[in-house]
Amino acid sequence: MKKTALIMAGGRGERFWPKSRKSLPKQFLSLTDDGRTMIQLTVERIRPLVDMEDIFISTNRAYRELVLEQLPQLPPENILCEPVGRNTAPCIGLGAVHMAEKYEDALMMVLPSDHLIKYHKMYLNVLKDGCSIAEKGNNLVTIGITPDYPETGYGYIKFRPEEAEGNAYAVDRFVEKPDLETAKEYLETEEYLWNSGMFIWKVSTILENFQKFLPEMYAGLEKIRSVIGTDKQEMILEKTFPDLESVSIDYGIMEKAQNIYILPGVFGWDDVGSWLAVERIQKSNENGNVVTGNIITIHSKNNIIQGGKKLIAAVGLQDLIIVDTDDATLICEKGSAADIKMVLENLKICNREEYL
Repeated sequence: MKKTALIMAGGRGERFWPKSRKSLPKQFLSLTDDGRTMIQLTVERIRPLVDMEDIFISTNRAYRELVLEQLPQLPPENILCEPVGRNTAPCIGLGAVHMAEKYEDALMMVLPSDHLIKYHKMYLNVLKDGCSIAEKGNNLVTIGITPDYPETGYGYIKFRPEEAEGNAYAVDRFVEKPDLETAKEYLETEEYLWNSGMFIWKVSTILENFQKFLPEMYAGLEKIRSVIGTDKQEMILEKTFPDLESVSIDYGIMEKAQNIYILPGVFGWDDVGSWLAVERIQKSNENGNVVTGNIITIHSKNNIIQGGKKLIAAVGLQDLIIVDTDDATLICEKGSAADIKMVLENLKICNREEYL
């Protein structure tokens, strides 16, 4: 069966402010040493399994030109531009109806555009296993990350180890982000995986689940499907998509559906959720500083400093995040990285849109 991929690239990446902006969000930035952007790396990783013509990008209309610029080999019609953000269920549904219209049926991988993977061959093997399981019957497959510490910032998925399908396990339930003590308990049971937000299923299977669990959304998606490739496509999309319920695929379908399997993933996954991730993906110097740009550090340890041509001299600093751009500079204790989003909230309140 033909393999396709929907790459979700509509997010804002607010925790990577001030480099990530409305005009250039995280997925279009390079955060690794090789200079390639996150969406470029995402596409390159799956190219051994999926032809370029079978890769679809779901994004905000404002980012269409960025996608074309960074992925020039992608067919322009495969860039699916949402008029407004409507969470992951409508995003995936829109991709599914476009694929249903293009192919009789196909395997559909759903992948975020802003994750990093260290071990590509291991990752591809997991995707291949997922495709094999999804092709059998009406199975829905998700990929879970084997946790190595009690993370409180991720959702978890509990599986049933006694019910296996190849290398996958039957899903017992999806659970919300836990507190620290609960996360420790999850680790001890060895029956929980981090929810990575990666999925594999047949297009026909996921649309059947939309029809069953999100019937109003399914009806709207079918309206859009009926005009794909016609001169009414944009008009109907503009009219119909904003009225779709804003709901995640987890809540809308995965928490209610049957035949869900999870594949454990151990392939060097990182969701690059905040500036702290830079320490994991870039090399540090002998003092633990991770620096990019024209930087001098003196008596400074364990800092993340991102600059450009302008000289930044750091003296006697420790455990800070410093990010300098043309019009804004962030100085933040590492322990407060999660509060960077509060800066954006403040800017919105003050109507300082030019910094967003």
